[in-house]
Amino acid sequence: MQALLKFSKAVDGLNTQIGKYVIWLILASTVISAVNAIVRKAFNVSSNAYLEVQWYLFAATFLLCAAYTLLNGEHVKIDVIYTHFSKRKQMWIDIFGFAFFLTPFCLAILWYGVPFFLKGYQSGEVSSNAGGLIRWPVYAMIPLGFSLLLLQGWSELIKRLAFLQGLIEDPTHKKIEKTPEEELAEAIQKLAEEKAAKAHAA
Repeated sequence: MQALLKFSKAVDGLNTQIGKYVIWLILASTVISAVNAIVRKAFNVSSNAYLEVQWYLFAATFLLCAAYTLLNGEHVKIDVIYTHFSKRKQMWIDIFGFAFFLTPFCLAILWYGVPFFLKGYQSGEVSSNAGGLIRWPVYAMIPLGFSLLLLQGWSELIKRLAFLQGLIEDPTHKKIEKTPEEELAEAIQKLAEEKAAKAHAA
């Protein structure tokens, strides 16, 4: 199990780093969208390439960050019954889901997604829109994204099995960390309180 936990830790580290950097693609997509809109309004010039690169960046963000989202337990859940079970039962439900739903789903996507990407790459497929981009880079995000999601699913499965054996703490427990905005708000509030205290003392 220790070897599996090392594998799990490596996968978690990989997807953490990918998530931290890929998230910047959202900013890039936003900037491109804004520039494209300004140029179109100001100079009446536009390009399908700019529109498509926004879609590419969004697709890359969504697919490459799916594993990072799973790692942090941020996927949308509708826990009507699940939350009423004991922690051990919840772990077994998760294990069943990762083993018999997530794994086969990811493998099926990879089974069809890899040939789809290779076909687009070998043919040099280009968008049918005038001035459009080549398609294979965005096709590559499908096998890459689902490979990362599959690895993260296995990592989560390993952690839950390890928890049931008493080897690690609850992997679903979220450590609450203050955001930079919350820290700034607290600093401002503390400063205001100190000023108020000095004014009252004077």
